[in-house]
Amino acid sequence: METIHKNGISAAVKLPLNVYEQALVRLKKIFTSFDNVYVSFSGGKDSGMLLHLCIDYLRKNHPGRKLIVFHMDYEVQYQETVRYVDQVLASNADILEVYRVCVPFRVPTCTSMYQRYWRPWDEEMRDCWVRELPEGVYTAKDFPFFGRRMWDYDFQRHFARWLHLRKKAKRTCCLIGIRTQESLNRWRSIHYKGSFRFKGLKWVRRMDVGIYNGYPIYDWLTTDVWVANGKFHWPYNRLYDLYYRAGVPLESQRVASPFISEARATLKLYRAIDPDMWGKMVNRVNGVNFAAIYNSTSATGWRQKVKLPEGFTWAQYMKFLLDTLPERARLNYLHKLTVSIEFWREKGGCLADSTIEKLRAAGVEIKVGEKSNYKTTKKPVCMEYLDDIDLPEFKELPTFKRICICILKNDHTCKYMGFAPTKKEKDRRTRIMEKYRRLL
Repeated sequence: METIHKNGISAAVKLPLNVYEQALVRLKKIFTSFDNVYVSFSGGKDSGMLLHLCIDYLRKNHPGRKLIVFHMDYEVQYQETVRYVDQVLASNADILEVYRVCVPFRVPTCTSMYQRYWRPWDEEMRDCWVRELPEGVYTAKDFPFFGRRMWDYDFQRHFARWLHLRKKAKRTCCLIGIRTQESLNRWRSIHYKGSFRFKGLKWVRRMDVGIYNGYPIYDWLTTDVWVANGKFHWPYNRLYDLYYRAGVPLESQRVASPFISEARATLKLYRAIDPDMWGKMVNRVNGVNFAAIYNSTSATGWRQKVKLPEGFTWAQYMKFLLDTLPERARLNYLHKLTVSIEFWREKGGCLADSTIEKLRAAGVEIKVGEKSNYKTTKKPVCMEYLDDIDLPEFKELPTFKRICICILKNDHTCKYMGFAPTKKEKDRRTRIMEKYRRLL
């Protein structure tokens, strides 16, 4: 409250809460509404700040209550991140119940045409591990639901259900330090109206029966995170100091698995920032050195800079690239291409009227429908695959050039082509989850 004086009259005005105060209000709702709460802690600035926020809140408001921490240890990581994680967990051992997971789940990699994924802590690759297992960790044998075909993101969902049952909880909430400033997908996680919310709170999203994800710092900015660390003297990952000295922009300073597409741009920094780790990781996952050197060049299809070799069409170049791939990778791309060709022939992609007019002006033969089955005002357009087309909407249109870029990027899921998980893949995943739920 603040007192405002105007024309001799005093009035009390309630000032809006800042993001820190709003986060405390949200934590109060979480810790009073959920009997089982855990923080997903990666070692990055956001999850680290959220963890300290929760620790301080509990020490002040719920002395004696434990806080569960879930940390997925990916084996290959900056040593500064490992040191930071060890420090935070050890210095708050009195209040934390830690689940540090070292499991050989599948993790996507975009560094290799031979590997679609790699496995941290894979016993079959023990001689190549970049470091030894930390003490007191949970391994595959501790989780009855784990299977070798499981991806890291699947493991997170299964872990939530496993912990919920293990604690015999009525309600479980996993607190995640994502902020909408970071990406459109994170913004959608908060604002998407199709998700079931807990008591109408847009920042608490139901993931399973009795299980929710909470995003109490979704409206924070990057600068807010660093102000909080400085104001409250919370320890942070010193990797960010090294990033700063290396000239990495503030918004690009992230801690993530180094082999996914989002992290390839900073993969080369390992050589300068952590040369010891770099020397080990190039022997750990196929294609790491190549990706670090050529990630920002046309050799890996960077943006649309890739050039067509002389004497080739894009369709011919695609066939040439496919012939250089291992059989499994080649068949994967051919399957995606077949599905895409059939889709554009029979159902059609949804395009704006302006794009449709440009296609007609370019002499492209198209068939425009009246209404799509999707929730959009755009119209379905059926057409054959083009070799290439010089339009700003290039990424919305079916061309062999886009397939070539996928191959060069080692984009095994063809995200660049607009592919999402298929109905078959979704159904298979649902069946697997139901199987493990019955076993539990």
